[in-house]
Amino acid sequence: MKEIVEVIAKSLVDRPDDVTVEEIADGDQITLKLHVAADDMGKVIGRQGRIAKAMRTVVKAAATRESKKVTVEII
Repeated sequence: MKEIVEVIAKSLVDRPDDVTVEEIADGDQITLKLHVAADDMGKVIGRQGRIAKAMRTVVKAAATRESKKVTVEII
C-alpha cells in the first residue's frame, strides 16, 4: 500500500524526488505518512480535498483485501 500512495503522489507533483512515504504499523492498523514539498501540497490535496479523498479510498480498498485498516496522513 505504501507503493500505491507513492506512485500516485509522484505522478501528481512537480518535484517527485521530494515525495516520501513513511509506513507505521501497529497490529492490523497501518498509518502512511506522505511527505511532499510545500509548493506541491495543493496538488496532492486537490480542490476541496478531492484528490486526497480519492487516494485514501483507493488505499482503503486495497487494505480491505488484506483485512487491515489504513490511514493516510499528508504532511
